[in-house]
Amino acid sequence: MRPDRPVGIVGWGSYVPMFRIKEEDLAAAWGREWSRFASSLMVFEKSVPGLDEDTLTISYEAAMNALARAGIDPTELGAVYVGTESKPYAVKPTSTILAEAIGASGATTGADFEFACKAGTEAIQAVIGLVGSGMIKYGLAVGADTSQGAPSDPLEYTASAGGAAFVIGPASESAATIEASYSYVTDTPDFWRRALVKYPAHGRAFTGRPAYFHHIVSAAKGLMEELGTTPDDYDYAVFHQPNGKFPRRVGKMLGFPMEKIEPGLVTPVVGNTYSGSSLLGLTAVLDIAKPGDKILLVSFGSGAGSDAFHIEVTEKIEEVRDRAPKSRDYLERKVYVGYPFYARSMRMYKMPADIGAY
Repeated sequence: MRPDRPVGIVGWGSYVPMFRIKEEDLAAAWGREWSRFASSLMVFEKSVPGLDEDTLTISYEAAMNALARAGIDPTELGAVYVGTESKPYAVKPTSTILAEAIGASGATTGADFEFACKAGTEAIQAVIGLVGSGMIKYGLAVGADTSQGAPSDPLEYTASAGGAAFVIGPASESAATIEASYSYVTDTPDFWRRALVKYPAHGRAFTGRPAYFHHIVSAAKGLMEELGTTPDDYDYAVFHQPNGKFPRRVGKMLGFPMEKIEPGLVTPVVGNTYSGSSLLGLTAVLDIAKPGDKILLVSFGSGAGSDAFHIEVTEKIEEVRDRAPKSRDYLERKVYVGYPFYARSMRMYKMPADIGAY
């Protein structure tokens, strides 16, 4: 898929909470040896939202960083879209609150997107369509989550918090152009949560071959076939990161060497930020990419589907890169916490002081 008018990333931003919990502490809380899971997950710690942090605050921080790089007035945004599966309100859009907070409310469109871990790239696709058709000049797309895994469930080892935001606009003003995209979806029930159920359920091993690998490979190959490109044409490849092992494996399946994958691999130190996962990887790459570099981005969302993007870096990236904190700055800013703090932060139980928040 290509827009009628060339579009690109005018500004990007990220945010990861500073709190971290180590994987061995999560395992010890349930009387397990972390060594049993280390080789299969390849995650060493994960981010934990503070008691005053949620998807909205994460989206706000990332959006302000993206706007700082874009150098535009928030009132110029014709769309504010937030992709998440952990929004603060079940019925009330996060996008409208975000638009108000960043100064973009009023004459703009706003919506929340859901598609598990690819909700953020779904939002990007929508903004590309609006900008590429000429309906708006700039739009903001965010992917953010404060993901939850049930206590003692395997998901608890990786489900974390973080997000990334992108101002999409004309290619002539962009630090990286989005040349084309390709989406691939099927009805593959590998991960779900019914209404009024607190924690999601998953198909365990079923989430691998028929879900994650099939969809990412299909989307990536579909895009490269349409463009006539190969892994040799890309300088970086960023895939959805539910753990540290899957993106390495799918990259190898597609023919990408590890040196093209490693720069965008953030999961080992931050965990799976769901809607922000592949997008945080993209921000980490944009933080170091050079003009002329080509990037393959492929998201994955359970349910299931993938969005693949061909991105080319322009000369403008050198001008805007240092206008906001880099993703690695957030990854390296750490305060370690124990399981009691983590359990309270994730609202596993209610303290008397928390009652007023419900």
